[in-house]
Amino acid sequence: MNSPFFEPLPDRSKVTNVVQGSCVASNSQFEVYSTTLGSCVCTCLSDPVARVGGMNHFLLPSAGRDDSRHLRYGSNAMELLINALLKLGADRDRLEAKLFGGAAMTPQLGAIGKANADFAQEYLAQEGIRCTAQSLGGVVARRIRFWPATGRVQQMFLTQHDAIPVERPRFRARGGAGEVTFFRGERYSNSASPKRGQ
Repeated sequence: MNSPFFEPLPDRSKVTNVVQGSCVASNSQFEVYSTTLGSCVCTCLSDPVARVGGMNHFLLPSAGRDDSRHLRYGSNAMELLINALLKLGADRDRLEAKLFGGAAMTPQLGAIGKANADFAQEYLAQEGIRCTAQSLGGVVARRIRFWPATGRVQQMFLTQHDAIPVERPRFRARGGAGEVTFFRGERYSNSASPKRGQ
């Protein structure tokens, strides 16, 4: 389904913005994760039987020795996301992934978007996790919404007028896997913005 806008969310929805270098997980049917991606990649991972899911948002594929535990690196963000879901009752053999991002935004970033995308695909293959959908590469930013309890994902491509935020890393895993809907649009409006510290 293509649309210029995301549809309004139900009043009971709790929207969490997943910033760069973050990892979140939940089993709540009301939780919605949102993120904006340029060259970064996010993984939407879920167990459709346990009805738990989570998202990470990483900036670079792998870390050096001095920064080996930082979540801005895919190698750490993927491991942490899987562990967070297992703690919520997911079965590793049932995990399903959807990948987004990895765009070539500017020449100054070189091929970092492709490196991120390649890393995510290779990681899933090595770990035996099935990738059920992906939207990687290209030259435009994306906005993603993910419902962790169902695995449903929505994507909207952004225009040059939409800003991509640069935010601080954080981690949040909380206790309380589906379709992908693509959107083409110029604006994103959502009145349900998360409160700071939630």
